[in-house]
Amino acid sequence: LDFFIGVGVQLSCFRDRMSAKRQAEVQAAAQRGGRVSFETTMGTFEVELYWTHAPATCYNMYELARRGYYDGLIFHRIIKDFMIQGGDPTGTGRGGESIYGGKFEDEITRELKHTGAGILSMANSGPNTNGSQFFVTTAPTPWLDGKHTIFGRIDSGMAVIQRIGNVATGAQDRPVQDVKILRATALSL
Repeated sequence: LDFFIGVGVQLSCFRDRMSAKRQAEVQAAAQRGGRVSFETTMGTFEVELYWTHAPATCYNMYELARRGYYDGLIFHRIIKDFMIQGGDPTGTGRGGESIYGGKFEDEITRELKHTGAGILSMANSGPNTNGSQFFVTTAPTPWLDGKHTIFGRIDSGMAVIQRIGNVATGAQDRPVQDVKILRATALSL
């Protein structure tokens, strides 16, 4: 039993050190800022990231894009007049990891709401379960406020989002024909 208690203490200390390191990386990235461009099979859209409100979440998407993580992935869930969802390498809605190794904490703020189309949020399976999956709203979705981290908005290419949001879907809201992210590019300011 003492061995497991010692391991738990070491892991806790390791997380504390990593947390400080992560915070320094996130702070430096937030000061630099940046955007992400998504080239898809239906056109290109660009997202403005809300670094002030959700720096860890913005850094996660920015860095995943920089590393090529999103390249070749599909939008696996599309619900007309609601949202488009992507960022899962398994294409099932159950996969994906953050740059932090697994899941990370929510950065929910009362200042940001799902007030209309073009809001960029993290997909999750409950509190503090953010990974690589994200969604973009195609309509107001106020019931999501306080449940999903909002970390950006569509800055250009909203017509592309609308086209994607209108594709034919089948079981589990999966598009009949794949809509792919050909390339996600991290853009400096």
